[in-house]
Amino acid sequence: MPSVSVIVPTKNSTATLGACLRSIRAQTHPAIELIVVDNHSTDGTMTIARGFTDRVYTYGPERSSQRNFGAAQASGDHLLFIDSDMVLAPDVVRQCVEKCANDPGTVAVVIPEESFGIGFWAQCKRLERSFYVDVNWMEAARFFRREVFVRAGGYDESMVSGEDWDLSQRIERTGALARIPARILHDEGCPSLGSIVRKKLYYARWFSVYARQQAHANSVSRQTAVLARYGLFFRNPARLFSRPALGIGMLFMKTIEFGMGAVGYAVGVFNTKREREV
Repeated sequence: MPSVSVIVPTKNSTATLGACLRSIRAQTHPAIELIVVDNHSTDGTMTIARGFTDRVYTYGPERSSQRNFGAAQASGDHLLFIDSDMVLAPDVVRQCVEKCANDPGTVAVVIPEESFGIGFWAQCKRLERSFYVDVNWMEAARFFRREVFVRAGGYDESMVSGEDWDLSQRIERTGALARIPARILHDEGCPSLGSIVRKKLYYARWFSVYARQQAHANSVSRQTAVLARYGLFFRNPARLFSRPALGIGMLFMKTIEFGMGAVGYAVGVFNTKREREV
């Protein structure tokens, strides 16, 4: 039976980690190795992790390096990378393994994501994410054949933002990406509009590292195109405005995010240029 190493990077994740690890242990596929890589948490994250696995490590400084370190410790035939605020449907791993087993040309698997959380803005994020399912330039693979991941060099550790898209696109050049129906549930918590904007600003500052890769030019042109994103939303007006206040709130939230994203991207480009000149 093919074995799967599930790698979870964490940092101060006490609010969500327990549910994440329980969902991994509840998978219907039995041959699972669970690896947690913590980035120097100052809360009870390590204690929670050790309640589910003895494969708990400390490494940083960002998700890409944590994931690569976890992969280096793994022994599974396949690798699955899950964030600590995610919960897996019970059949996720089994369906991924079956996709690879039934089609030798499949090198990685995209798992659709669905958001949940508390409050109005969490519902806005849930509505937004629903438009990205089966949109190949918005989704990225999380499940990989181990030898393919190693041959590709893993995640680009210079990237803090866009690293999922980068790896998925590099690996897709070597074979086919498959999709499964079982979903990942992404816990948005109880976000405020301010926290959403600050998060967007932070990741946008690093997006230029991904965006300047010439091989990703076609994808970046779509991912950064505001009109293309609005096009996804308005392509299904029945869903967008099934709850009018929610649809309008989501559009308002995305407009603010796009604006802050542009500011953060410009700051990142400026900082990179200045560092090169020094």
